[in-house]
Amino acid sequence: MINVAVEKNAAESGTSTLRRFTKKMQESGVLNRVRGNKYTLRTLSHYKKKKGTLEKIRRQSERLTLIKLGKIQPVAPRTGRR
Repeated sequence: MINVAVEKNAAESGTSTLRRFTKKMQESGVLNRVRGNKYTLRTLSHYKKKKGTLEKIRRQSERLTLIKLGKIQPVAPRTGRR
């Protein structure tokens, strides 16, 4: 990560210092990188994957049991192109 620093000159106003800082930030690309990281997803841990898989298996078996008991109708597989 690159740190951007701007020193205020003697005869320079605060507004122009802020403008120079903003320009340096845009040129460095730090802000775009940070904003891009905002939406990246972390990889799931082994435990979370295992827990999700076990939950999926449990739901499937429960659904099959309900179908065998006649409490719900089996869903016909989709046909045609997607």
